Amino acid sequence: MKHLEQDVPLAAWVEPVQHQPFGFVSAILGFIQKTFVIAELEIRKLKHDPTELVTRAVQLALWLLVFGEVFTRIRAIPTGSESYIEFMTPGILAQSVLFVSIFYGIAIIWERDLGIVHKFLATPTPRGALVLGKALSAGVRSLAQALFIYILALLLSVKMNWNLLALLGMLVIVILGAAFFATFSLIIACLVKTRERFMGIGQVMTMPLFFASNAIYPISIMPAWLQVISRVNPLTYEVDALRGLMLAGGQMTYSFGFDFLILVIATTVLVILGSILYPRVVV
Repeated sequence: MKHLEQDVPLAAWVEPVQHQPFGFVSAILGFIQKTFVIAELEIRKLKHDPTELVTRAVQLALWLLVFGEVFTRIRAIPTGSESYIEFMTPGILAQSVLFVSIFYGIAIIWERDLGIVHKFLATPTPRGALVLGKALSAGVRSLAQALFIYILALLLSVKMNWNLLALLGMLVIVILGAAFFATFSLIIACLVKTRERFMGIGQVMTMPLFFASNAIYPISIMPAWLQVISRVNPLTYEVDALRGLMLAGGQMTYSFGFDFLILVIATTVLVILGSILYPRVVV
């Protein structure tokens, strides 16, 4: 595979899938292959700016060490048998995933200005593979946040669940959550088309999504109107699944299967919508 920096046609990046006896199987394999090629190209960008991961780690530490420790001491928020810092640890991971992913769409605007989007659209790569590949790369980037959270949790004596299946489930939920919000960000970028308007909308969206979820307080203590908003907020289901998977004896309001299904459906819908809108970013 050629590197992004080399002057090679984008169509040459995706090697053709060997002929399969069934056209449908060949198409599916080709779609998967092209999706992972796009994801790998996006992940490779981390080599050029690894400081992004360090910056996010500092933000995680501030939330847990300052906000979490203070509210654990004053016991202002009822969290049942869990300490407040245990309750909020999965929520802060979900928040970090949200913050990493929600501004992902600005890269689309930069790529359009550099002419990269035009080259992508000129290749035979399906639009869905372009969108899904970028979404998956956001998920992989977010895995570093999960590692930082687990390290901080150990330092703060948070009782974590180290079961292998629980850890794998956590990785799946983090990737799905990041893919959802990255695709949501891409759709916004396709609609507004300018960096200034995108940044404004992104900043307006992050706090309402975060505070209208169960990340830092239970849904049961919210006013009725906010409970309704929380139940249609995908971040709520991401946090719910993470809370059950990450904490020793963690309890879910719903179930892992339900949370997983909600995130898969929501992400699939946005990937389809993003595939339709992606060409509009250059119009």
